[in-house]
Amino acid sequence: MARKKGHYGAGSIDKSGENSWRLRYRIGGRRYTKIIEGAKTEAAKELRRLLHSGDDGRHVAPDRTTLTQWIEQWIALLERRPNADTEAGRKRGLVNARTLERYAQLLRTNVVPMLGTKQLQKITPTDIDDLYIRLEKTKAPRTVHHVHTVLGACLKSAVKKKLISTNPVAGAEAPSPGESDHGTVLDEAQLTELVAGFKGSVIYPIVFIAASTGMRRNEILALRWGDLSFEAKTITVSRAVEETKKHGRGTKDPKTQRGRRTIKIDDGLIELLAAERERHLRIVAGIPDGATVDLSLVKLPDGVLMFPGGWGRDLTKLRDAHAVTRLFKLRARKLGFPDLRFHDPSRQP
Repeated sequence: MARKKGHYGAGSIDKSGENSWRLRYRIGGRRYTKIIEGAKTEAAKELRRLLHSGDDGRHVAPDRTTLTQWIEQWIALLERRPNADTEAGRKRGLVNARTLERYAQLLRTNVVPMLGTKQLQKITPTDIDDLYIRLEKTKAPRTVHHVHTVLGACLKSAVKKKLISTNPVAGAEAPSPGESDHGTVLDEAQLTELVAGFKGSVIYPIVFIAASTGMRRNEILALRWGDLSFEAKTITVSRAVEETKKHGRGTKDPKTQRGRRTIKIDDGLIELLAAERERHLRIVAGIPDGATVDLSLVKLPDGVLMFPGGWGRDLTKLRDAHAVTRLFKLRARKLGFPDLRFHDPSRQP
């Protein structure tokens, strides 16, 4: 039996406009329609691909979802996933709230204005390349690379949901992340000068412990007295401060098992922390500085932080990490270290 003109196997191609073709085909008993721009040969090629995808189970139904719509769906999906900060959650590829906020910011600020209105199924690797070229004119290389990584994950999820057949990011030219910013490196004399310059500052103990141990700011601010062993001269790192717009200020587990660690500390830091703990004991017991009393009879409540943000009332209240950074930068600038960041000075990596 002769094939009807205009038909391709189980499908057909009809002209729908200038350089526009309507594909009609049937897969699994269902009828589908798709509009293709370009030459008729390209339309025929796409129809053959669609029919073949139906044979091997990779068919993706035509869909008008835009990139913006899918980005918002993807972010909402990640928000609904529980226990992102647990080890099991990380093994499943879940992200914590702060990371998710960063993902949303990267996509909404850099991708949506340029490609957001384009239908998901019509985005090509060339569109992605053009996006990177435009971003590279105004954004840092590392930012563009982060956009590439997050957009790739977003569209990979769209493939899994069968909204698109392939990930266009995979076919684009990956932008270079540029050189890593290793910050300012201080020698031993400069480090000693810096720490000494913070004496008398409210963040002096925090700077001292950072310089002595290499701990991150948010790890230090989440330390509790139960994490310190005066006998073993160790500090155990098991959490960090995290602040998000949705959940406010809280703590999270380390991202990796390597982040959960025990650090040996020297006598100088032991002495400083002993003085800090004595100050806390006096606050809890209502004993003024200088008064002679046996503090061994005083017990600190559970959850008391080494460096709380609620002096005088709530010693379990987390401190504002950004305020610590601002105080550090201001003092460091006065000490002759104008470009120094909080995480730059340390004796350990």
